Amino acid sequence: MTTQEVADRFSQLSDQYDFNRIQEELFAENAVSIEPPQAAAMGMHNVEGLAAIKQKAKDWEAMVEEMHGGYTSKPVVGGNYFAVAMGMDVSMKGAGRVKMDEIAVYEVKEGKIVKEQFFF
Repeated sequence: MTTQEVADRFSQLSDQYDFNRIQEELFAENAVSIEPPQAAAMGMHNVEGLAAIKQKAKDWEAMVEEMHGGYTSKPVVGGNYFAVAMGMDVSMKGAGRVKMDEIAVYEVKEGKIVKEQFFF
């Protein structure tokens, strides 16, 4: 798939809130996930490999008490990259309700996402 095709499929699945399927279909086995430094305070760290990315998602879900809403913008594609704005309104276990907004940048090689990086 081209970067545009990966971005379009990502958008289709994120509109359905099917982030597990995004990982299954679109991520390379050796993909990396990079968080900003302040994410460590929330227990989120950089990881490498699809299995670690899936575990990171499970760890995040375990911290969520209730999801009140969220969004993902349509992707903007440039070269081998695409970016989306993402946000969510969640109640975190032991921390209350928070609204989060971020930019996510994805790098695509050989039809698969090889890197995701978050900025907030």
